[in-house]
Amino acid sequence: MTAYVINYRFGFLEILDFHIEKVKKAYPAYFGTYDRMGELTAWLNKIENLFCIGRNGQHRYNNMDHSMMTAFCAVDLLLAGSADKEHIWSVNTEKAYHEKKINCLKTTTFSSEKPCL
Repeated sequence: MTAYVINYRFGFLEILDFHIEKVKKAYPAYFGTYDRMGELTAWLNKIENLFCIGRNGQHRYNNMDHSMMTAFCAVDLLLAGSADKEHIWSVNTEKAYHEKKINCLKTTTFSSEKPCL
């Protein structure tokens, strides 16, 4: 649907081919070679017409707002004729949005104001 809207409403995109890969219950895993994501990102950014967006596209734990923001950024880049994808990868890098990890086994005091989980 999106390709149809961009092509026929705006008249500037000719779609030659596309691929959709649907994977059930895919979820980012932060172990193994995850510390080499910078290398992978640099390699992916060299592919001019590839825009990695969303949770699975960036292999990053995003909430829905951040996932949609990566899509909006990709559209802005396409409309501007730009292939600079650094802005897309910078969505959700602020520590304020990351979930805090609490080790409940090491918590010795509990209160109703600050639940363990």
